[in-house]
Amino acid sequence: MRILFIPSMLVLALSATIAAAQDATLEPVVDAANVITQSARSSQVTVENIADTTQERIQQYKQIMRQIEGLEVYTQQLQKQIDNQNSEKAELNLSIDEVSVVERQITPLMLRMIEALDAFIGLDVPFLGTERDERIANLSDLMERADVDVSEKFRRVMEAYQIEADYGRNIEAYNGVMDINGQSQDVEFLRIGRLVLIYKTRDGSQMGVWDQQQKTWQALDSSYSSGVQEAIRIARKQLAPDLLMLPINTSGSGE
Repeated sequence: MRILFIPSMLVLALSATIAAAQDATLEPVVDAANVITQSARSSQVTVENIADTTQERIQQYKQIMRQIEGLEVYTQQLQKQIDNQNSEKAELNLSIDEVSVVERQITPLMLRMIEALDAFIGLDVPFLGTERDERIANLSDLMERADVDVSEKFRRVMEAYQIEADYGRNIEAYNGVMDINGQSQDVEFLRIGRLVLIYKTRDGSQMGVWDQQQKTWQALDSSYSSGVQEAIRIARKQLAPDLLMLPINTSGSGE
């Protein structure tokens, strides 16, 4: 019994020694595996962080690209506006050059128009003499003013022509003074276009009609008194228009 017990103890001791040796051998391997696992975990976290950062950078890139596209469209629109403005600027410069040429040409034209209008008034039926002469004088003064645009001067000249043209199409009654037999008397004038110009004293005792051919006043028969008075009231819009019997040309035989 003692002989058999001793080897068994040896076997047990040997097994324990071998197990201890194996544990000592595997411990570094386990430690290495743990290190590798820990490193893998750290690497995974790093990869995830990198992935998140990359995704964020991609989103930022897309946002920046959209902003760039918007700025490109805006820049193109601005460039179109600049091109249009440059085109308008060129047209304006051309217009300014043309205006300068027109101004040099239109000023002499307006002066000739004023002279022609003055001569026309001098040859026309002598109604509203003071008013018409003042209009010509004002135009002449206007042409010498440097603070008035050429366009305004031309407008005023054309306005004077329009007023003179209107005289031939309307009827008018106004008060004035006539030299009758060497005496100044208050009278009423009746103008029908440029066909008839008649004066009548306040008391109606004297009337006269302008003879454009003879360039003089002719006495008007009293038979026209009622017709003249009615025409004056029509001209003053006190009566409705009606058929009138008035002299047209006292130098001839027509009425």
